[in-house]
Formats: sequence, structure tokens, C-alpha cells
Amino acid sequence: MPQDTSIADRLSGWRRPPGEPPLADVFRTVRVASSGSTWRRAMAFIGPGYLVAVGYMDPGNWATSIAGGAQFGYALLAVALMSNIMAIILQSLCARLAVGSGRDLAQACRDAFPRPVAFVLWIFAEIAIIATDIAEVVGTAIGLNLLFGIPLELGVIITALDVFLILWLQRIGFRYVEAFIIALLGVIFVCFFIQIALADPEWGQVILGFAPTVEIVSNPAMLYLALGIIGATVMPHNLYLHSGIVQTRAYGDSLPERREALKFATIDSTVALMFALLVNASILILAAATFHRGGHTSVTDIGEAHSMLAPLVGSLLAPKLFAIALLCCGLNSTVTATMAGQIVMEGFLDIKLAAWARRLITRLIAIVPAAGVTLYYGAEGTGLLLILSQVILAFQLPFAIVPLVMFTRDKAKLGALTAPVWLSLVAGTIAAIIIALNVKLLWDIATG
Repeated sequence: MPQDTSIADRLSGWRRPPGEPPLADVFRTVRVASSGSTWRRAMAFIGPGYLVAVGYMDPGNWATSIAGGAQFGYALLAVALMSNIMAIILQSLCARLAVGSGRDLAQACRDAFPRPVAFVLWIFAEIAIIATDIAEVVGTAIGLNLLFGIPLELGVIITALDVFLILWLQRIGFRYVEAFIIALLGVIFVCFFIQIALADPEWGQVILGFAPTVEIVSNPAMLYLALGIIGATVMPHNLYLHSGIVQTRAYGDSLPERREALKFATIDSTVALMFALLVNASILILAAATFHRGGHTSVTDIGEAHSMLAPLVGSLLAPKLFAIALLCCGLNSTVTATMAGQIVMEGFLDIKLAAWARRLITRLIAIVPAAGVTLYYGAEGTGLLLILSQVILAFQLPFAIVPLVMFTRDKAKLGALTAPVWLSLVAGTIAAIIIALNVKLLWDIATG
């Protein structure tokens, strides 16, 4: 379906007109009713937020939540809540950019900056996609290993098959992609609901854990883990992904229709990210109720956590559910990371290739390095790979957040849907905090 560029063409703040829309074969394919109840129109926008939420509960988040819960109990739940609020605000800006300009973040960078600058940003974005995929591929492989005993190296190769799943699901309709993701999210939620019931946490302490304490700042070890939780929450590929998949909705071109689309898209991502908070909090609560309460405060490894659950909880069901949830998280994350890779390549380069060829190329760019490094290091190198992926993402994050905040506050680029001043100030502050924390993380790692 050709892109309606009437709105985008009238905006004078861009160096170049918009090119081919993101995910062109599913662009504006999800029908939005022009009449009927508000509820019915809102339902058409449910979906993209849950694809984005997947990135906020990936294996990197698991590692930090397990470590935080094991070492400090429920105290870091406040940090999980704060980082989730940051994510909600930044993802709302992604929806605003998409609806307001008709561009995803990759297209916006290409159309706003000189070609050399856009090319450098593309390289950084591709590196971030590769780093993201390393974490997702390793997480999926660990899940396959824990659940079925499949060797880690073979599990990594199996994850490459998700590109064919995406091809098939998008061929029959983008709603099926969303249904697949939401179904796996439902499985994850049920798994953790049962595990927490088995672990029987102290609910009074859980509630208190959502209230911030001075100790988070005064205790260096707690501060370091808090930085890790925040740094692992906002991921660059999610910003590109959300600004692309919002445009699968066939909302109208008029200002009232676009305002309504922005409102419903923001509600969708906000609700979905609160669901992601429930999952992340559940991981931390599970670790606190089992490892911390049992005196095992040094647990940080996903495999170690899996092996210790059964004796601590007193049920063989708990580790099985843990492995199933991890596998579902890994599968979901690899699917959305592949789509983000496609949006990045298409948006920055404006390439003209068949849909299957674009997906295959973007998947190979990400999976080959991930598979190669995993095969080289083997099972004992998974922890190193997860840390490496988070360092790379921390380095790339400013190159995605800063342009996003710049574009959404520019009236020449977004017209009537420009972010209000208060929102730009809040988003700018959040961006500065996240960048500062990631710089500190990089400095800590560099200095040992």
C-alpha cells in the first residue's frame, strides 16, 4: 500500500521527503474503524505496545532482576518502577514521532541529518541490533538447554529459524504477529504467577519495596545494581521498533484522526509496559523470596538460579516454569529484534528489495555474529556475552534517544503534534539520566 505523504510533505523541517514506509508490506494494513464506539476504535491500536514490551523483559533484564532480588530482597522494586516510568515516556515519544511525521526513527534520522551523519547513526544502530540479538539468542538457547537439554551451540542455530516464522505470520497478517507475541506473554505471566505462589513472598515487604529508600543511593553495591536495572531497561532497538509498527494502523490523515491515533497508541504502549513491569517485578520478587530469604545472596547466573529453585521452593514444577518463561521471553525477543533490524535497515538506507530478502539480510547481519561468538566461547561464555551486549547497548543508546527528543520537540518537523514543553523537558531529563548512568556503567567496566 503506498504511503500517504500529504502530511509529511507539508512539514518543512526535513531535508528530504519520506521514502518507502516502514515494513511496507504491512503498512496501514490494520483497519481502524472510522465510526462506531471509542472502545472499538481503541481496540484497533492494541498490539504494537506488547511487541515493544517484549524488549523490557529480555534475558539481560532477567540477569539484573535476579541479582537484585537475591542480594537486596525487595528493595530494588522501586528502581524497576522508576525505570518503567522512564520507558513509558520515551516510547510515547516514538508514537508521537510516527503519527506526527509519518516517519519511523530511522527514517527521521535519514531525512533530518546530512548523509554522513545518518550513515554513522545507521552503523551504530546496526551494532545495537547485533548486540540485542546476542542477548536474545543466548537467552533462547539457555531456555532450550534448560528445558530440553539441547546443547547451547545448537540452540543458537535453531533461533535463526524465527525469520521464517515472521515471514509466514506477516504474510497472513500483522495481527497474527501480535497475537503470537501476546500469547507467549500470557504464558510468561502464568508461569511467574504460579512460581510466586509457590515461593510465598512477604507481601508487606513487596509493597514497601516499591517505595524508594536513601539506601539505594548510599549503598554502593545497591546503587550499582540499580544502575544495571535502569541501564538494561531502555533499549535502542525498541525506539526504532515502536516508531515503525505504530504505522501498521490505517488511521486517517486529518489532525483529529491523528490526535486520536496518538492517544490510543500511547495508551496501548503504557498498558503493555505496565505488564512488562509486572513480569520484571515478578522475577525480582521470586529471587527475593527464594534466594535472598534462603541466604543465597550471590546468585547472578540464570542457569544457577534455575538449578536452585527446586530445593528452595520445594517443587520440581518451579524450575520447569522458569525455563518455559525464559524460552518464551527469548523467542519473543528474537522476533521483535528481527523486525527492529528490518526497520533500521530500510529506514536508514531506503533500500528497494523484496520483503523476504530484506528480512533475510537483516536477520543474517544479526544472527551470524551472535552464533559465531557463542560457538567460539561455548556454554561457559554466556555470561560474558550478556555483559558484552549490555555494554554495547549502553554505548549506542544516546545516538537513539537524543535524536528522538530533538525531533519530537521541533514544530517544523511534527507540526501540530509537537510534544508540549513539559513533556520535552521531562523526556530530556530522562535521557540525560539514562545517558549519565550508562556512561557510569561503561566507566566502571573500563576501570574494573
